[in-house]
Amino acid sequence: MINPIEQQRVRILINGIVQGVGFRPHVYRYALEYQLTGTVLNDSQGVTIELQGDKRQIQLFINRLKEMPPPLARIDKFEVIIVPILSENSIFEIIQSQQQSQAVVAVSADKSSCEACNQEIMDPANRHYQYPFTNCTNCGPRYTLIQALPYDRENTSMAKFPMCEQCAESYQNPLNRRYHAQPVSCPNCGPSLTLTTNQGRFIAKKQSALDECIHRLKLGQVLAIKGLGGFHLVCDATNSSAVAALRVRKHRPAKPLAIMVANLETAKQLVLGNDKEWELLSSQARPITLMKKHPTSPLLISENVAPNIDKLGLFLPYTPLHHLLLKELNRPIVATSANLSGEPILTNSRKIQEKLGNVVDAILDHDREILNACDDSVVQVIDNEIQVMRLARGYAPLSLPIKDKQVSTSIAVGTQQKNTIAFGFDHNIFISPHIGDLNSIETEDYFETTLETFKRLYELKPSVLIHDKHPDYSPTRWAKDRSKNTDQLIPVQHHYAHVLSVMAANQYTNSVMGFSFDGTGLGDDGNLWGSEAMIADTKGFDTLCQLQPFKLIGGKAAIKDPRRVLLALLFQCLSLDEIRKLNLPVIRQYSPQAIGDLHKIWESDRNCINTSSAGRLFDAVACALGLIEKSQFEGQAGMLLETAANNTNKQAIKFTLTKHNNQWHTAQFMYDIIAAIVAQPLTPERTGQISSGFMNALADSVSLVASEHKSLPVVLCGGVFQNRYLHEVCLSKLKTAGHQILSPGLVPINDGGISLGQVWYAINQK
Repeated sequence: MINPIEQQRVRILINGIVQGVGFRPHVYRYALEYQLTGTVLNDSQGVTIELQGDKRQIQLFINRLKEMPPPLARIDKFEVIIVPILSENSIFEIIQSQQQSQAVVAVSADKSSCEACNQEIMDPANRHYQYPFTNCTNCGPRYTLIQALPYDRENTSMAKFPMCEQCAESYQNPLNRRYHAQPVSCPNCGPSLTLTTNQGRFIAKKQSALDECIHRLKLGQVLAIKGLGGFHLVCDATNSSAVAALRVRKHRPAKPLAIMVANLETAKQLVLGNDKEWELLSSQARPITLMKKHPTSPLLISENVAPNIDKLGLFLPYTPLHHLLLKELNRPIVATSANLSGEPILTNSRKIQEKLGNVVDAILDHDREILNACDDSVVQVIDNEIQVMRLARGYAPLSLPIKDKQVSTSIAVGTQQKNTIAFGFDHNIFISPHIGDLNSIETEDYFETTLETFKRLYELKPSVLIHDKHPDYSPTRWAKDRSKNTDQLIPVQHHYAHVLSVMAANQYTNSVMGFSFDGTGLGDDGNLWGSEAMIADTKGFDTLCQLQPFKLIGGKAAIKDPRRVLLALLFQCLSLDEIRKLNLPVIRQYSPQAIGDLHKIWESDRNCINTSSAGRLFDAVACALGLIEKSQFEGQAGMLLETAANNTNKQAIKFTLTKHNNQWHTAQFMYDIIAAIVAQPLTPERTGQISSGFMNALADSVSLVASEHKSLPVVLCGGVFQNRYLHEVCLSKLKTAGHQILSPGLVPINDGGISLGQVWYAINQK
């Protein structure tokens, strides 16, 4: 019998990712082990535990829970309060969830199916055998099916599926791994598959639907297949005709397509990787991971999957449906987001029929509704650290607990491209999954829907709205239209917000040396910036250097036509006669008259925009080297230059990007590169030498400016630093010189991180 003097009762308040991850049964098992009585419940604040028993056992319980929480949990706050002892308490129990006040608990991101569930679907003796919706507390959908908090079945799209007796028994048993796994189901009571034509005519259901789907993929058809957060467009990755058909139908001539493979062993036949890359690829987040193509792969993937670049975007199956499909198909598949170019991923078959009926031959659907769309995350490894290029399934919603700071309820609406939204309140910042480019009504609707989802989940009534300074961006207009309902409307400059996002990822508020290189962003002088070296803190920034501005002839049309960018740079340093005599194939595409007409536009400044964009400089160099004529997708020039640089063993040609006052001399730099291009025949080796020399010169310039401010941590951000070659050379030079470098962690360094930077600025103004 416990001595009453040694007894204690405590209340433990835990916040973070603690719902939908098996926290309560985990607590229950520990309480039984340490012979403690009391309760545990989910509420809108997180998890509340009351424990009573020997105070030494309570301390052992607390230590163990902190050190060994459930695998998918993340504890942000752990508060212990001593409360009066209750005499009637004799058991430990899990009690009903409660909704009390504004929610602050973090919604868990969707996770891939766990090994235990994967084994069950392959076991003929198990009742989940070949069931595509098998899951447990340790895996499965979360964010994509949640309607409200707390995370209970009645608040999800599983509410319409009453559990059978066996599932209910698992769901109600705290010692079962399916205890309160909200999507739990089986073939007798859960969702099921349906295969239809591209116009919705019924073909087959359940196992027959999957069998027919596999048969059609083997025949070379293109199918839409419903996943966790939306549909994929799927075809046989080894069938060049099927891949070509997908490209033609989707009007996607060159942008790389992602490949899903059955397991790590198959992946290793397609790509080369280091330990960190294999770890990421097989992690429970299951992101699309960009890795180097295997030079002698025994698997014949279609060249049309990722033409002219040396990377493949690979991911492993993350649902039971994917595992079952790939096991029977026994070959890699293309699995790309089902959407029209620039629009959000589609989540229901009716929209597939309307928008992609001419792209797919059939649709594999299921009746578990996707309430919150969520695309696939895209990552790569740079210097043995993860770099997130698209923040989505597996990682998002991304929550950042803010230490020692009460955050005003804020919404940052991000930017026009690669949009995400960030929400600040209490002691948290949440970043939404990737929304996309806000260039269509459909994406703007998705932006609104995502806003409403988070406002509903967390009962948000924002007092502060933060936006980009560009007046024509959709999020800017949205924020200004609604500013009358808030206390503050705060604009933040685009490239400064890039730097702030990395500072936020590190919860850093002091000065940094930031390099913000991207394609487009409105500068404070009205020009388009994109190559800023700045000293920044949370109060403001000072620009130290940027590329000497050059003109986009024809305005934004030049972004899609790098030849105009190249000509604008040549017009700065050469006469028309000298340009016409250049032995550049891309110049010969223009008649002398056409070059003269473009020169007149350039000279008159009519319909031209000044830019200092590093992204546009990449376009010009790739164009001069004959790697591209028109930009078919964002970042294409950078990928092609990186591939060229990686494919040469010869020493890079030395170029210097000279600096005078606060500008790097862009035109002279371009002239030197052109001179090298025309000096000798342009072989693949020489193309690689020039490509690597160009990026080495940028890295030298970064290192030189950073060396003038050695005491400040360095931030590398903006979409240009997704170029692995450039980024790694910069890191090598900076680390050799002894600089501290702030890592963005899971925050995208492209425009997907802008919203976080905006919030970080707003919450640090007081």
